[in-house]
Amino acid sequence: MASVLVVDDSAIDRRLAGALLSKRGHTVDFAGDGREALGKIEGARPDVVVTDLEMPEMNGLQLVEAVRDTFPSLPVVLMTAHGSEQTAMIALRAGAASFVPKRRLADDLADTIDAIVAISLDVGRASTVDPLDAREIRYELGPDLQALGDVVGQLESHLLQVGLADETSIVQIAVALREALVNAIVHGNLEVSSSLLEDGGAAFAQTIERRRAEKPYKDRRVSVVARYKPDEVTYVVTDQGPGFDPRTLPDPTDLANLERASGRGLMLIRTFMDEVSFNEKGNEIRMTKRKAS
Repeated sequence: MASVLVVDDSAIDRRLAGALLSKRGHTVDFAGDGREALGKIEGARPDVVVTDLEMPEMNGLQLVEAVRDTFPSLPVVLMTAHGSEQTAMIALRAGAASFVPKRRLADDLADTIDAIVAISLDVGRASTVDPLDAREIRYELGPDLQALGDVVGQLESHLLQVGLADETSIVQIAVALREALVNAIVHGNLEVSSSLLEDGGAAFAQTIERRRAEKPYKDRRVSVVARYKPDEVTYVVTDQGPGFDPRTLPDPTDLANLERASGRGLMLIRTFMDEVSFNEKGNEIRMTKRKAS
């Protein structure tokens, strides 16, 4: 379990987020604004920071920028509210690792923090992974979502070894990779519609569990190919599902989509990667990240 610092000037929202995370087993501390949060981080660094955007003294965007400058490996997750979409997008580009709409805290906050903590811990364990000795690495995954951690962790370690990104960017790239792999397994191979999320997520989770044991879903595989060049890395994730029309995807430039239960993964992928494209069938995504100049 992790230590989480929740930052919000609303005592009600702080308590809600804290209760959700404590129930999952995390240790939670609180701050009322970004300035107080920085003081607490300097005193006892948490594993992850969860912050509101609109706060007095130092807001969430300023906190993200300060954390990236001083604690680049510390991930920051945004809690977004209606009206803060523009600031949220700026904060994601400035270094935030992910976001959760406030109206979906009960459904998504704890799972998001679990995933971010696992990703950030993998960066710290990178030195224990065998050195990268090839320019192209391949993996294959079945329907078990628990297997994602090992693959994403190894890909993170390779990024550190080749020096393509700093610690903040590596966490963001890992978030994008995880979202692409979840989409390929859940929406691609298992054919579970994201529309089920709009009803709270119970039917979504139940359908995933059922189809993991049913044919033809359980026999499908996801392939992951990572290709490294001196100044860029390209990831190709391919599933064996029927595909879809990429033109039907929500517009990632439409800030209103930040508040939707579906489409969040693609929003993060397009924000954190430099180039994203789909094949014509819609069962393959290609993502490129270039070394910052």
